[in-house]
Amino acid sequence: MAADSNCFYCMKSERLQELMIEICPLSVSTLYLFKNQVYKGRCVVQLKEHKTEIFQLGEEERRLFFEDVAGSAEAVSRAFKPDKINYAVFGDRVPHFHMHVVPKYKDGPCWGKPFDFEPAEEKLLSGEGYKERIALIKKHLREVFG
Repeated sequence: MAADSNCFYCMKSERLQELMIEICPLSVSTLYLFKNQVYKGRCVVQLKEHKTEIFQLGEEERRLFFEDVAGSAEAVSRAFKPDKINYAVFGDRVPHFHMHVVPKYKDGPCWGKPFDFEPAEEKLLSGEGYKERIALIKKHLREVFG
C-alpha cells in the first residue's frame, strides 16, 4: 500500500512530533519513544508501510514485524527493568498498523489492570532526558539485534 496522505505516521506530521520521538528504523518498522513517560520506557513500533490490519501483512513482513516488537520490548526491559510489559494494538483514531510497548511497574500507575492510554498525569522529560532514554534503548537494541 502506498503512503496515506491523511496518516500522521506516513506524513510524519506535527501531531506525531508532538507525541513521540523517533528512536530508529528497524527491519520493517520504526521505533518511537512516547514523550509522555508516565510509563517509563513506553514506545511504539510502527509498521513502515501503510497498512491498517494485521492480516494485510504478508507472512514474512508479519514475522519481521513481530521480531521488531520482541526485540524492542527486550531492549526496553533490559534498559528499565519493568515488572511486566503490556502490548496494545488499537487503530480507531490512527489506523496505520502499530503496536504499543508499555513497561509496567508494581509501584507505578495501573499496575494489575490495563494501562491508561491517555493518562491524566503527564511526565515530560528535558531534551537531555529524552536523549539519555533513547541512547539507553539504542544500546540495548544493539545487544538484542547484534
